[in-house]
Amino acid sequence: MARNILILGASYGSLLATKLLMAGHNVTLVCRKNTAELINREGTEVRIKLRDEPTHRSIFSRTLPGTLDAAPPHEVDLSRYDLVGLAMQEPQYTNHTIRVLMIKIAEAKLPCLSIMNMPPLPYLKRIPALANMDLEEAYTNPRVWERFTPGLVTLCSPDPQAFRPPEEGANVLHVGLPTNFKAAIFEDEKHNALLRELERDIDAVTLDGQDVPVKLKVFDSLFVPLAKWSMLLTGNYRCITPSDPQSIRNAVHGDLARSQSIYDHVDAVARRLGADPKDQVPFEKYAKAAESLLKPSSAARAVASGAPFIERVDLLVKLISHQLGMPSPEIDRTVEIVDQKLNEKIVVSGSGPQ
Repeated sequence: MARNILILGASYGSLLATKLLMAGHNVTLVCRKNTAELINREGTEVRIKLRDEPTHRSIFSRTLPGTLDAAPPHEVDLSRYDLVGLAMQEPQYTNHTIRVLMIKIAEAKLPCLSIMNMPPLPYLKRIPALANMDLEEAYTNPRVWERFTPGLVTLCSPDPQAFRPPEEGANVLHVGLPTNFKAAIFEDEKHNALLRELERDIDAVTLDGQDVPVKLKVFDSLFVPLAKWSMLLTGNYRCITPSDPQSIRNAVHGDLARSQSIYDHVDAVARRLGADPKDQVPFEKYAKAAESLLKPSSAARAVASGAPFIERVDLLVKLISHQLGMPSPEIDRTVEIVDQKLNEKIVVSGSGPQ
């Protein structure tokens, strides 16, 4: 049975959308008006490398079993959808038209699957050790999330690495590291049945008889998606330096012992919250994957291009670690550098929070 999925965010969201379309489901991407017109006119193109093939394949939405359309936020009719995917960067949810749509989504009681690096606040409230922590400082506008029922929000670790080639249109996405989306369950078994249905359908997809990477994997543990925190704090945020951004590979392998100490500390924080070691990814596996990540992280690129706000998982982990009595000088230093770079942008532009 074809499901109708609404995904907020047409860049990274087009990767999950393509996998759903290949499995025969229908997707609407929420994006800016110009991008929506481009996608409705030409479709999307996601470039992904199949196992043992030397070059990337281009997968075009118009050739897939499912139907894709795109719309600006104010044109979305929520009555059509079974599930909402949250694929925008966390600061983007402060946009007025997005906030209005988010209010409607919360009131409609639709299950929401986040593939943001920054976990939505309602999801964190599902973890007992975090439910009463003061974490709002890490969010651009925490009020965005206040209407959501925690049990209707889950988190899917956005492990696949992908980017828009700067010379291409806004409907093109290049997948650099085709790993899996790892989703935690909802509270309601009806919504979990939907997740597992999508998991099975995506898993069954082949292309010219070959398996297609980037699966949706569903886990009973709420802590499996938090394994991404160790990666983000060890690699992505350390791409932001006092000077020019560096690649994830250099951030991790420039001082491997220091990188492992940061990684292990964040893993320890997750275990203190309730994670099982089997929920986590060994440092050696992450370090191996980082060898192929030759570009700065999206956070570092955003800061370098003048963005005044980015997702602050670094600050979130700092706040949690301090409230657990587990501070880390390395994490504190990373937060200090990111704060400094963002403040430079605000001073230069002469603007503050809107």
